[in-house]
This record gives sequence, C-alpha cells and structure tokens, in this order.
Amino acid sequence: MKTEVIEVHPQFPDYKKIAYCAGIIRKGGLVVFPTETVYGIAADLSSERAMKRLREVKRRAEEKPFSILISQAGLISNYTLMTDPALYKLIDAYWPGPLTVVVPAKEPDKTIGVRMPDHPIALKLVQESQCTIAAPSANFEGNDPPTTCQEALRDLDGLVEAAIDGGTAKIGISSSVVDFSKGNPTILREGVVKQEDIDRVVKRKTILFVCTGNSCRSVMAEYLLKSMAGGRDNIEVLSAGTGVFLQTTASAETISILKEEGIDASQHLSQAIHTILLKKSDLIIVMTRNHRQQVLERVPEVEKRVYLLREFVNAPAGSQIDLDVPDPIGQPHYAYKECYAIVKEAMHKIVELV
Repeated sequence: MKTEVIEVHPQFPDYKKIAYCAGIIRKGGLVVFPTETVYGIAADLSSERAMKRLREVKRRAEEKPFSILISQAGLISNYTLMTDPALYKLIDAYWPGPLTVVVPAKEPDKTIGVRMPDHPIALKLVQESQCTIAAPSANFEGNDPPTTCQEALRDLDGLVEAAIDGGTAKIGISSSVVDFSKGNPTILREGVVKQEDIDRVVKRKTILFVCTGNSCRSVMAEYLLKSMAGGRDNIEVLSAGTGVFLQTTASAETISILKEEGIDASQHLSQAIHTILLKKSDLIIVMTRNHRQQVLERVPEVEKRVYLLREFVNAPAGSQIDLDVPDPIGQPHYAYKECYAIVKEAMHKIVELV
C-alpha cells in the first residue's frame, strides 16, 4: 500500500482535503493526522475491519482499549452517563486541549477515554468523519509518539491509506490521562496537565446564578457574592441566562447600583446557560420557578443542585412570600433597588454556606 501524504496548513486548513481524508475513514481506512500534542491515527470505532487493522498497525494487545476524539465538549454525554461536577469542571478548564478523561461507559463494566483536541485539522477531521473516531498515537506500541508527519511515517508508511502533514505538534508530548472510573480523579499519564492542576480545579466549588438575560438579577448576585467572598480561590462564582442570544453588558442600572456598593461590574458580558456549565456547577441558584424548569429541561440530572434565590431568604414566621424574584428590566430605578435588596438579603446566608 502506498500512503498518500496530504499537506494541510494548520492555521489555514484546506477543508476539502480534510473532507477527502474523512471519506477514507468512513470507508474503513486509516489516516495519520496532527493534534496539538502528538500525531495520531484515526479509525472508525464502529468498523470491525478498521479496528482490526488499527490493532495490527499499532501492534496493540486486544485487551488494551483505544481512546476516542470528539469535536464538541457536550458530545461526551453520548458515551457516558457520569454526572460528577468534577468531570465537567476539568472539561470546562482544559477542553479543547491536552486532557483525556477515562469515564464509565454506557455499557456496563466498561470504561472509555475521551478527548477534545485543540487543533483545527483534528477537530474538522473528527467532525467530517461523521463517526466515532478511535485515535491512538501514530507509532508502533512502545515507540515514542511522533510530533511530525515524517516521524509518524517512519513506523507507518505503507500501513495507512493517508497521512495529513500539518507541521510540528505545538506541545509535543502525549495528553494527560485522568481516570474517573473509580471515583476521585487520578492521573494515569502525566502530560502538560499535572495532578496538582487537577486537584486545584476539582476542589473549587462552582456557584452559578441564573436569570433570563444575564444582565440584571444574576449579575447582581454574581458580583455581590464575589465581593462578599473576598477573593477566595476555592470558589468560582458565575452567572448565565436562559434567554441570552447575543452577548451584552450588564444593564446600566445594575452597574450603577453595584458601583454604589463599591463593586465594579462594568466589564461583565452575558452568557447563555449550556450543558457543561450546568453540569460543572455544585450549586445553581435561579431567580424564578420558570428558570428552574428551563434548567431542568436542559439537564434533568442537576435537579438536586438547583435552588430558588428566595429559598435563602428568612421569611417572617407564618408569612408567605412569592419565591420568584421579579425582573426589573425596563422598570424604574426603584425596581432595581428592590431587586438588589432581595439579592443582598439572600446572599448573607449563601456566603455562609460556601
């Protein structure tokens, strides 16, 4: 077999060339390709023929599994039912990037390694292949992983259909591998990401405030809690909206009210809730029952982490309060002041909990 070498610029990739290589993978072929760590071999995990050839080419034992690559972080839910916030904290911190996570697979008593690479050629190849990509390093078992296409072909020339030459891998060492299958995350292979990096990320408690536009209520809550927490590095305070379609700053009234408290929110930019953000959060505090419903429609498994802000307000004995915090957007200034008073009252209890 003659291996076809295809040059693709890593910063300005020719997508037609990548699509051509993806077609080879869909037909059961093997393709060498670059990532930011080392060069890999791509094969269709669902193809028995491709996987048999991959094992032969790699000279890998049958019992040793292959990790897979995905092109979007949220796609990990296709392969695992794991809900541990620690997993999603690491994904949020290091994907796309040089981190492979080993998680319980959906099949009983099995695990699977998953990575989202930080390389435009690799991401596009995975996306265009339209199948689950198994992707070990492009070398014989026991040899050093290659950082260039030429190094990969020293072992694999004539054994794979095609090789994408995308220049030198910028990191040059294999990804770190973190095992979640036995509970606490443990480094199986250390690369750029070290055990102390893992510990720092997963031990930080994440508190997420949610409103509609992420410009008023949740912003007040986020910045007030950050101020009251005094810059503690063991908590991460974030906010997001259920109805954010375009990124905007906080409302002028919100910025003004926080400024009166000595808090600067002028650099805030809104963001929409998304699956990874919700799954990484240890505590999700919403402003209304409708927000709670929208969060749970998106990610039902976070139900036990979701609370209404006013659940943290001490109501007078025998009284009943509306658990929804009204949206002040478009209202007079006093409506913002009333909203802020509710947020501030709840925050005294929240800061004690975190």
